[in-house]
Amino acid sequence: MIETAKSTAAADAHPSGDERFKMIDTAMKRHHLRPDALIEVLHTAQDIFGHLDHDVLFYVAHGLNVPPSLVYGVASFYHLFRFKPKGTHQCTVCLGTACFVKGGAGLLSAIEQAAGIHAGQMLADGALSLDTARCVGACGIAPVAIFDGQVAGHQTPEMVAEHVKGWLSHGAA
Repeated sequence: MIETAKSTAAADAHPSGDERFKMIDTAMKRHHLRPDALIEVLHTAQDIFGHLDHDVLFYVAHGLNVPPSLVYGVASFYHLFRFKPKGTHQCTVCLGTACFVKGGAGLLSAIEQAAGIHAGQMLADGALSLDTARCVGACGIAPVAIFDGQVAGHQTPEMVAEHVKGWLSHGAA
């Protein structure tokens, strides 16, 4: 009886040994393996893994029977998808047209100087990750920075630098 339970569990295990892939399988099956469910499946995969690495992207492509280039294209188009793990705190600076014209590049530069990292990077201790977005849809309050998911409008370089310095001086709190 015990042997049967063990062999059944082994048969259900994912070949990689990572049980999180079974949750992606479940999400794909919930959408009947339809290619038009790609965005929903990618959201699920990112929620499960924390980011979308190459193995996850290829797994989703294979599971939905779509080209890997399509999966990567969709994942790289939307700023909510990440290819690297995120830091304890996340900062995203909008560089869409309205934000750029109103000083978005200056916001980014101030944060890079305050934190000592560039866009697309994370501090070595994992306390902060910095990203950019092409547009976050908040053009009326440009320039915009997003701090841990909270949109902050009408920002100045001084304001964003102080925000980030506050995170860094208080650790991961």
